[in-house]
Amino acid sequence: MTVTAQNGPQTGPAAPAAGPSPGEEFARAFLEDPEKAEVHFGFTVTDAFKPGKERHRLTARHLFRKQRAGSGTVRTWFETRPPGEPVAAEGRLREDSFVFSPADHSVAPITAWVRVPDGLAGDPAALGAFVDRRLMVRLGTAENRALTHDVLRHPDVAALPYRGSYAAGLLAAFDEIEQTGGTGHAVMVNPRDYYGQLVGSGSLLADLAREGVMVCRHRQVAPGCALVGDFAMAAVLLDAEHSVIKVAEPPPGTFDEPGGTAVCAVVHESVAVQLPTHFFHVVPG
Repeated sequence: MTVTAQNGPQTGPAAPAAGPSPGEEFARAFLEDPEKAEVHFGFTVTDAFKPGKERHRLTARHLFRKQRAGSGTVRTWFETRPPGEPVAAEGRLREDSFVFSPADHSVAPITAWVRVPDGLAGDPAALGAFVDRRLMVRLGTAENRALTHDVLRHPDVAALPYRGSYAAGLLAAFDEIEQTGGTGHAVMVNPRDYYGQLVGSGSLLADLAREGVMVCRHRQVAPGCALVGDFAMAAVLLDAEHSVIKVAEPPPGTFDEPGGTAVCAVVHESVAVQLPTHFFHVVPG
């Protein structure tokens, strides 16, 4: 059974009451057809998942401005350093030597899987809550990984090694971005560094908050590293605004044990990096 859900994320004080959640929509379809349940959404379901309503936590998608993209190719551009090390002439800015090039980008599927526990199949309320609370979290993790790697894997995003403290490495990246004419308005860090190097260690977090810097913590940035950037201006989140939750056969190796009903959620997104010079991958030197 294939269903198309029309309800999207509701915003604004005058928005009508929210409709069924993605999990509730899927549970209805599953109750009617447990073997072929499939629900299509005309929005990205990770945008509807709002863990921050209950606890403060930014995800990768929160850091980027969004551009609606279809399933085809989006023509855009990027600006980067020229090959080699040009000698800066007196009176010229660093970015005066940067070059522009066209670039084509397309969205890619981002997928997460869960197995439906025995005993939930006949209970729509429990199944809906399970999908909303567990499959959506798995999907958010997969989205964090994909969007972060879209930036880190860009060949012109430079590594910035540090030899002193972790905090000094972070601040050096913010300085480098401003020396290039941008503003490092956000940083991605591993939770191990957030709690081990930042929380309770001087005033750095308060200083960053005062400057309006957003801190996104997740496991897709390696411990000891950070991704610092002008996220809102230097890249754009391409979003197809289409999602699906369905019963399907998982790829080999998805689960440790065979058996049970597998359900996946799929969104279609990617990050187009337009100013790779305004990102730095802080790494131990």
